[in-house]
Amino acid sequence: MFTKKPEAGDSVTKMGERLGGESASKMIPSIIGEGLTITGNVASKGEIQVDGEIQGDIHCGSLLLGDTAQVVGGVIAEDIVVRGRVVGSIKGVRVTLQAQSHIEGDIIHQSLAIEQGAYFEGKSRRTDNPLEVKASSAGSPRPVHKPSDLDSKPHDEASAPRAAESDATDNPGAVTA
Repeated sequence: MFTKKPEAGDSVTKMGERLGGESASKMIPSIIGEGLTITGNVASKGEIQVDGEIQGDIHCGSLLLGDTAQVVGGVIAEDIVVRGRVVGSIKGVRVTLQAQSHIEGDIIHQSLAIEQGAYFEGKSRRTDNPLEVKASSAGSPRPVHKPSDLDSKPHDEASAPRAAESDATDNPGAVTA
């Protein structure tokens, strides 16, 4: 995949592009080298290979985080391969956590592969359109009540235990008294 620099005239395919696809891409990935630290967000329509450190969000077409990569921020891309360290959320259509990866944050995905030895602490949520999921919906979905609904129901102590039970089922880590 990122093993050698393409020679003049070679065709280069994107990480997510299938061989024999309609268009052969000539894009070469943007590489953030091992000695480089970026403070701020990074955006690209193409591929990015990160071997350095990024303190900010990454939004691109496809992303390869190398062994020495460190990202503190959110990651959004169609194809994501992680070998390094991410502290933040990951949103991708196809996400692969390789054996040496270290992830601390939630993953919203359509397809997720986790190799043995990978470290992942967070929540994983599968969705058909992970790139369209809003940040606020990354947690457990909660019902939305209109003010008219709340006003029309009498408030009594019998409804309080139901609210506590709802929190416990929506959030498995919640402690109720």
